[in-house]
Amino acid sequence: MKTLERISKVAGDYFAVWVIIVAVLAFWAPASFQGIPERIPLLLGIIMFGMGMTLKTEDFKRVLSQPKSIIVGVIAQYTIMSLVAFALATIMNLPPELAVGMVLVGTCPGGTASNVMAYLAKGNVPVSVSMTSISTILAPLLTPIITLALAGQWLPVAAGDMFIEIVQIVILPIVLGIIVRSLFSKIVEKAIKVLPLISVLAIVAIVGGVVSVNTEELVTSGVLIFLAVILHNIIGLFIGYSIGKFFDIDEASRRAISIEVGMQNSGLASSLAMAHFSPLAALPGAIFSVWHNISGPLLATYWARKSDRE
Repeated sequence: MKTLERISKVAGDYFAVWVIIVAVLAFWAPASFQGIPERIPLLLGIIMFGMGMTLKTEDFKRVLSQPKSIIVGVIAQYTIMSLVAFALATIMNLPPELAVGMVLVGTCPGGTASNVMAYLAKGNVPVSVSMTSISTILAPLLTPIITLALAGQWLPVAAGDMFIEIVQIVILPIVLGIIVRSLFSKIVEKAIKVLPLISVLAIVAIVGGVVSVNTEELVTSGVLIFLAVILHNIIGLFIGYSIGKFFDIDEASRRAISIEVGMQNSGLASSLAMAHFSPLAALPGAIFSVWHNISGPLLATYWARKSDRE
């Protein structure tokens, strides 16, 4: 177990490196990732099951003790990133599949890596964890509705089918994870340090699978979609922090909100895009997985050093 924990730590510490390496491999040798795209929902379910095992009842009760930061953060989560994605897709005149993929990234809940980034940034980790939990629970309802409202002009959106799928691959695994933790708490506490390794492997596989079926599109539209994704993430981080400042929220919570808003569950976006639209629509989610695991650590490092200086 100790060996697995060390491997898990290395996997988590160099997450961005592994994602980039696999993305490059998938681009140059797409056949090596054959069979992964159709397993993306299963891989995401495994990630969500792991997330469920890390949750405690305190994560939900915390809303009552810190309601302002969490409520403002969750509302910002679903409005800022959705509207920014829609604006970028419209201004940059993205093809319909890429435009829908951008909106999907924006309408998804916060990513699980955001909690680690909030910790490294010396932000308010409880607020970050609570935002991730609540935004994820709201995803079956809000993600399909917002996607339909914003992306329906480009492609037909089956909001009902999307609702069912999010429940199946997100909510049910999380609930199962919470149940397993409550029944086997001692075993889970021992095994929980290995979860980052499982999550890294699953996310890396999702990125590799999506890239492998979009090699031609990356050649023709790669620069454009990379630019759109980077702008989406940076604007989300900046406005997320600014919203916290506007509502007079403390510095640590502002950092948590910023990171939570800017770092999306891009694996879910890729899974939904593959299932309901096309492999090309999954490309923004895959690229977002690569980029936000670069920008997140950079921002966290900056804030941590700023705190140390102060």
